[in-house]
Amino acid sequence: MGPIEPAGKRVVAFVDGQNLYRCAKNCFGYHYPNYDVVALSRIACRQQYGCDPTEVRFYTGVAPLSESPLWHAFWHAKLRAMGQQGVYTFNRPTRNGKEKGIDVRIALDIIRMAHRNQYDVALVFSQDQDLSEAANEIRTIAVEQRRWIKIACAFPCADHANNRGINSTDWIRITRAMYDRCIDPRDYRPKSARSVPGPLPR
Repeated sequence: MGPIEPAGKRVVAFVDGQNLYRCAKNCFGYHYPNYDVVALSRIACRQQYGCDPTEVRFYTGVAPLSESPLWHAFWHAKLRAMGQQGVYTFNRPTRNGKEKGIDVRIALDIIRMAHRNQYDVALVFSQDQDLSEAANEIRTIAVEQRRWIKIACAFPCADHANNRGINSTDWIRITRAMYDRCIDPRDYRPKSARSVPGPLPR
């Protein structure tokens, strides 16, 4: 007989901010990160597990001020707002527009928190297959600790998009209707840029 599935699950959401942004852009056409990660985590968690997440953790690369003043200001303002919502945030400077080490940090936190018995479900917002190694490690930890642990992958989906989640995880597909219920209406652009119509520059 295997470990008993807990009735009341402790779910921790791990959000790869840039991966979620790219997926939403590809699926729904949004050209800036307009998601409310707390609302999005709740809607996915309630759909799959009938509960709210116990914690939301957000990870992203941020352009240096010298490289992109607008995006630098946008992300720091959005991260401050998330912190006020109780979200744990982690950011690292991008290099030449490329993000480095975010997926590694997410994987380390997923594994570390599993070892410490801090969740029953790791709810990962990403389609990065590099995280499949973390999913394999979670199964090993479940056997070692003789307890029920799951890792799930939530991602935006559309007919024309990649609708595969991370291998070795449970998949939660986020529809356009679900996503649109979780849009953050606040404008995090610097005041000097708010008079410019249209989406943020890519």
